[in-house]
Order: sequence, then C-alpha cells, then structure tokens
Amino acid sequence: MSLTEINKRRTFGIISHPDAGKTTLTEKLLLFGGAIQSAGAVKNNKIKKTATSDFMEIEKQRGISVATSVMAFNYKGKQINILDTPGHKDFAEDTFRTLTAVDSVILVIDVASGVEAQTERLMEVCRMRKTPVIIFINKLDRDGKESFDLLDELEEKLMIKVRPLTWPIGMGDRFKGVYNIYKEELNLFSPNKTGIADDIQSLSDLNSKELDEKIGTDAADELREEIEMIEGVYDPFDREEYLKGDIAPVFFGSAVNNFGVQELLNAFCEISPSPIGRDADTKRVEPTDDKFSGFVFKIHANLDPKHRDRIAFLRIVSGKFQRNTFYNHVRNEKKMKFPNPTSFMAQDKSVIDEAYPGDVIGLYDSGSFKIGDTLTEGEKFNFKGIPSFSPEIFMELENLDPMKNKQMNKGIKQLMDEGVAQLFIQQPGNRKIIGTVGQLQFEVISYRLEHEYGAKCRFMPKNYFKACWITSTDNEKFEQFKRAKARYIALDKDKHIVFLAETPFLLQMAEQDYPELSFHKTSEFMLEE
Repeated sequence: MSLTEINKRRTFGIISHPDAGKTTLTEKLLLFGGAIQSAGAVKNNKIKKTATSDFMEIEKQRGISVATSVMAFNYKGKQINILDTPGHKDFAEDTFRTLTAVDSVILVIDVASGVEAQTERLMEVCRMRKTPVIIFINKLDRDGKESFDLLDELEEKLMIKVRPLTWPIGMGDRFKGVYNIYKEELNLFSPNKTGIADDIQSLSDLNSKELDEKIGTDAADELREEIEMIEGVYDPFDREEYLKGDIAPVFFGSAVNNFGVQELLNAFCEISPSPIGRDADTKRVEPTDDKFSGFVFKIHANLDPKHRDRIAFLRIVSGKFQRNTFYNHVRNEKKMKFPNPTSFMAQDKSVIDEAYPGDVIGLYDSGSFKIGDTLTEGEKFNFKGIPSFSPEIFMELENLDPMKNKQMNKGIKQLMDEGVAQLFIQQPGNRKIIGTVGQLQFEVISYRLEHEYGAKCRFMPKNYFKACWITSTDNEKFEQFKRAKARYIALDKDKHIVFLAETPFLLQMAEQDYPELSFHKTSEFMLEE
C-alpha cells in the first residue's frame, strides 16, 4: 500500500452552529485551493450564485445546508477532502454520521455568539472519538466578544484546552488584521469578498517600529501586550497533543472577506492527521492494511435532477479501491463491482480509476446500500458505530393522491435509505409513521416527495414518546406482548419489530411487565447480533 498516497490525504469535516459561516468558509477553502475561481459571496442583481456546496433546491430556498456534501481539491501537494455538514440541529444525526468518516474537524465559531448548544453537542461526539479539532473564530469584521473571553468560554464549554496560533488586531470597525503567531507574520486586513488577499508581511520582531507604522501605535502596543500574555498563559503548541484530541489550535478571521482563511489552510496542511484506522467488529483496520475496505456513511438520491440516481458515499479505510473490481458487500453477502465510481468537486463529479484511504467516493447505487454497510476485498467484518437513534417527533404520512401510491412508496423508501428520517409501518392498513429528530425534516420530505417523485402528502401529528426496538429469546412472551400491545407495534424499514410508546410511564410499565424482552433506544444492537 502506497504510504505516499496515504500521507498526502487530509479528510476533515467542517462543523458549526447555523449561521456561524461554515458554508462560506468551505467555499473560501475551495477558492484558495483553486477549486473555484470566484466565490458565491458575489451577490449583485445580475449574478446570483448560491454557495457551491448547497446544491439541493430546498437548501437554496432556506439558505441552510441540509445535506452533507463532499469536496476534494489539491493544495500544496496534499489532497484535501472536505465534508461539509448541515449546521441545523434538526439534521444532527446526519452530522454525527459524517463525523464517523473524517479524521479531523474544523469547528467554526461566530465571534459574537461564541459557543452555542449545538456546538457543545457536536464537540461531545469529537471528544468521544478523540477527533483532533481546529477552531476558526469567524466574522471578526463585526463586533463580538473579547478574544481572551472567547478562549475561556471555549475551554469551559467545550472541555478542551485551546492554543491561539493567530491573533486578531482589533475587531469590527477597528479590525486591522491578524498576527500569525505560528509563522511570525503580519497579515493586514482589507475587505475583499471575491479574490484572494495577498497582503502578508513577514514580521518576526514585534518590537520593531515597522509595526507602529503599519497599524498605528495604540494597536501595536495592544498587540505586543496581548501576544506576551498568550505566551505567558498558554503552553507552546504541541502537535502530538492536538492529534490526540487534547488541545485545539485557534485561528481568527473573516471568511466572507477571505481573511485569515489561508493561514488556517496552511497550518491545517502542516499539522492535521493523515488518514487514521477504524474499529470493526472483529479487529482494528489500519489504512496501511493491504486489502481494500470501506463503509457507507451517507446515501443521497437525485444529486442530479436530470437523472434519478442514488449515490452511496463510501469512506475508504484501507487498501486501494479500483474501478471495475469485484468487492464483497458484507451485509448482503454478494459481490459487486463499480464501473463509474466518482470523486466530488462540490456538484461536479468525475469518474476515477482508483482511490486511497481517506478518500470519499461516490458509488452509483440501485438500492443495495444502507447507511453503515461495509465493503471489503473478501473478508467478513463490519465497521462499527453508525447507529439510528430513537426519533423525537412522530407523524403519520397521508397520501393526498391515491393514484400516486407507487411514486409515494418509492420516494419514501429511498428517503428512508438515505437516513433522512425513519419509517415505521403499522397494521391494519399499512399506516406509515415517520419519525424524525426535528420538524424541518418533515418539510424536506414533503418537498422532495413532491418535486422528485411527483407525490403529494401531508403529515398528521402522533403523540408517541419513543420508538424502541425489541428483542427477546422468549418467543412465547414476545408473541404475548405483540398481541397485548398490537396498537403500538410497528415494523421499521428492515422489518424489525418496534414498540411505539406513548409516554415514559407506559414504556416503564412495558419494561416492568415483560422482563423477558429487551427494549433498545438505538438500532446499534442490530449491528451487534
């Protein structure tokens, strides 16, 4: 296995609270990587481009990223793979799944809002997985919290040590630029929303008069004092600690003005991890293992409105993937080969002949993949850790046009395989109950059913508290339970039995009355069987 290919790759996710500027940052990284020529921030009356990474129609309308997209580009000899994630809390599950496919994370924080609840939740997942995190504090061209206060807030709320590698000179109207502590360079700010700023000056001696001339004596004195404080308070940056997930380097900038983004990208290329291994149910799989393996963490239908296609996003963990080669689909126990695997440049897809650990590729799928599936070169093992969670909101789906039943069923099946929501079928009458984490998914489902499948629906609220997957070794008790609770029994899309409990009390009663049954709150147990 070629070590050069593995070491060249950097696969990371960008996460943030909605509106912190994540999509803008993604786009600016693509701009610096030469992947796009001008940024979508150009919004005058003649040109109205939407951000490259938000390609689903509903995202363009709502201005939020609801589908994780993958973008690849080359920069300074590295192949950079960015996975952009939805910031909206209703799509947290999609983001959690994406975090299984990355090796490190860039967390975007809005200088005015600081750390928000959603950010804390995402950070918990990173801590659980020991994922290395770089923090980018955005929107310094606006007024916000004082930098030292922000650093304290990051340490306190995200429970991680931080170390600034660049430092802002003023903010809002007084924003003069950033000083790159890591490289001892001064980068002066001039608002520039479309091109690339090139006003970077090497300045190793902060005490030189040159600094006063460039930014004024007051700002220069303040910067000297603050840098001295940083060196006094924070330990020197240690890459090993960052790779272990124990310390997060911090950068400051303004993504919309392309400012501070290049320092972030350069440092990222230098310090971030090359692809790392993953745990499977029988062993740990390392990128240097000879045999190919990978897992599906996302499925997306109709990326191209002209073709009804489904693409499974596969993260390569080990070995080398080759086009037109037979691989083993572990769950289905069947051999599959892929004539046109693709790599992604945001919306543009190009067919590839081979791919290496760290790469995310798209496999055209006619319905054989589900989220969490493992592909190998023949071995039987499954990668761990991509569960479904019990939904929080339940609604019954009502088809408004019985003539379109076929389209409706096809649309719902595809959306469920993509992991947009969960489907529970109740008898009598094949009633479809949809469960989601947030309200917004219902809008997405209804919009996509209508626009992609020509089926109109409406949703009727159901008051369930939790969906629990049920297993039992006592068949008789299981049958007894199913008869007694027939009104609350449903099947999920994989035909597993699910109990839809209306209240915490009723769930507790069921658990007490039927000790022979196990009630599972996530579908993870199915992977353990």
